Amino acid sequence: MIDLHCHSTFSDGTDDPGTLAALADSAGLAAVALTDHDTLDGLPSFLAAQADVSARLIPGVELSCRFMNMEIHVLGLFINPSDPALNERIDDMRCRREERNDRMIEQLQALDIPITLEEVEALAPTRLVSRAHFAKALINRGAAGSRHEVFSRLIGEGCPGHVPFRTLTVSEAAQWIHEAGGIAILAHPGRSVARSFRWEDAMLDLKNQGIEGFEAYYGEYSPTEQHYFCELAEKLDMVPSGGSDYHGSYKPGLSLGTGRGSLHVPDEVLTALEARLPR
Repeated sequence: MIDLHCHSTFSDGTDDPGTLAALADSAGLAAVALTDHDTLDGLPSFLAAQADVSARLIPGVELSCRFMNMEIHVLGLFINPSDPALNERIDDMRCRREERNDRMIEQLQALDIPITLEEVEALAPTRLVSRAHFAKALINRGAAGSRHEVFSRLIGEGCPGHVPFRTLTVSEAAQWIHEAGGIAILAHPGRSVARSFRWEDAMLDLKNQGIEGFEAYYGEYSPTEQHYFCELAEKLDMVPSGGSDYHGSYKPGLSLGTGRGSLHVPDEVLTALEARLPR
């Protein structure tokens, strides 16, 4: 089996890229993709570990987008991490994130939480500072008792400390991915909106904007959700993908390859994805 969605210390995971490669090998995975949020910085060390593992290591990225007035994430799989245009665009996204982080500090301070950007940055092992690092800093300060409380009360969407990230359009993200030689996949559609949301029309719109497939297999799906999305992929002639969305200790109980225990992304998913890659 394979896992095409995981995160390292270069975004909001707790394992470094080399450790992820070793974990994939230990789990007996045929392939694993590193898909850090809005950064390519972890890919060189991830791919350098290929000589030491039998699992195939696939370069990827997870881009934040806006669609139908909600935030969604688009995975770029099989991208060229050395592509100059993609690197320049990702650097611009880092600047956008830094602007967002400055505003989040201002809004949290306005809530009488004396948090500083310096203490948040001290918790980030790389240049990318995400809301996961804000959550850890807020817990350390005693402003919240858990990660769930931080996001539900302080910095999640609709909360007083939340600042929207100036995200991409879906067509922009798909274009960036395609021009870097990759395939554009919608991440975890079953977790983007309420469970009552019907994806058929929305997915056709996304397909027209350059999305070739979506995660029909996901670390936190129920069997009913997985069945629904696998059928939808076949119905719409889109490619099913899948992964655990592993973040290390930031998501306790979620394992690389097996998610909450029942995830199994078959090897043939990889073959179908590669068949859709730009020639």
